[in-house]
Amino acid sequence: MTEALPHPVPAKRWAYVIPVAAIMYMLAYLDRNNVSVILPYMHGDLALSNADKGLVGGVFFVGYVFLQIPAAILAQRWSARKTVLILMLAWGLAASLSGLVQTKSQFYVARFVLGLFEGGVWPAVLILLASWFPLRERARANALWMACLPLSSVLMAPLSGWMLDHASWRWVLVFQGLPPLLWAVVWWFTVADRPAQARWISRAEAGHLERALAADEAAKPRTGSGSYLDAVKQRPVLVLIGVYFFWITGFYGFNLWLPSVVKEMTHDGSATEVGLLTALPFTVALIVMIANAVWSDRTGRRRQAVAVPLVVGIAALLLGQAVDGALPRMLLLCLTAAALYAPYGPFWAIPGELLRFEVVAVAMGLINALGNLGGFAGPYLVGWLTDATGSSVTGFAVLSAFLAVAVVLVALGLRPAAGPVRRPAGLTAEEGA
Repeated sequence: MTEALPHPVPAKRWAYVIPVAAIMYMLAYLDRNNVSVILPYMHGDLALSNADKGLVGGVFFVGYVFLQIPAAILAQRWSARKTVLILMLAWGLAASLSGLVQTKSQFYVARFVLGLFEGGVWPAVLILLASWFPLRERARANALWMACLPLSSVLMAPLSGWMLDHASWRWVLVFQGLPPLLWAVVWWFTVADRPAQARWISRAEAGHLERALAADEAAKPRTGSGSYLDAVKQRPVLVLIGVYFFWITGFYGFNLWLPSVVKEMTHDGSATEVGLLTALPFTVALIVMIANAVWSDRTGRRRQAVAVPLVVGIAALLLGQAVDGALPRMLLLCLTAAALYAPYGPFWAIPGELLRFEVVAVAMGLINALGNLGGFAGPYLVGWLTDATGSSVTGFAVLSAFLAVAVVLVALGLRPAAGPVRRPAGLTAEEGA
């Protein structure tokens, strides 16, 4: 998005920032989602009903709300690097301590506290990436970082299953809380808040990035007075909150109960077998997620890159409740997972196209905070409806309805304003996407 350079600009940021951030959040996602693999193998410990299990998965997201906006503002005004470091240390300790609970109520509290500390990491990293990757690279950068979500499940579901076959669920939780404490050291010595502060980047690359990011900001429309309140009152921001809530309700409702569905398909297979099979849908999701982000950056069609996969997910989720046979059901689980993960990169590129850097932090924090309440609604709804009806069919049908609302909001609510940012003169479609 800047003038042509005589020589290709180095791109070390892709090899330094993205992998370190991805592994960091992969560990966070492990500590968040390992409970989905553990719950089917608690064997009556803590006397959890299906509704209780849904609440264990969902209460995490109640705590997740509180530090979203404060952490986003800290990352933008103070330091994303330091904000994430503090939260990483706190969530690692909270994750390990959750293995020591003795009652159902203590388990709820432990999951709430884990969500509290993990909550600020997502918007803080988005702010960090916004300082390293221009808009024409943003969906790809987001998707490569967010690839840690399915990749975490690909790697950690089998690992959790294997650990459960050799240790109690308590020890699994304790041990899986330790890696973030170690990775915090790597984070501190590798990541910088902006290119000018990094020791490993060339001055040519740093200067190129500074000019590209400045051009992005200059191309954005002014947001009223420039205040946080003025930014988040914009119609597209409110629509994005709604889209994210209804999408995430379906997303986490599916994710939490996926290992239970696989366990049923295997006729109560071992934890290792269930973990390995659970990894298959997430492997497909990883590939589709990155491919969709690349297409989104090349074309600038953010809205379609979000809505079309969700439509596919609705169809796959409903068909999965109607077919018999392990192979067709597994294929539909793979299709559902791919469809629900695919929108991540394009969706999180949209706020940066709509809002200037000084206000985008609080907007993304608010979108993530309120949207992730769907992470409470989805798992709990499926568990409660399974207890009430004796079948998971009703719960997954409700998740499909939530996803349908997200599609309608994307198609109708974002139509006027969520297109690509105005491109400076002389840019090609691919360069400005």
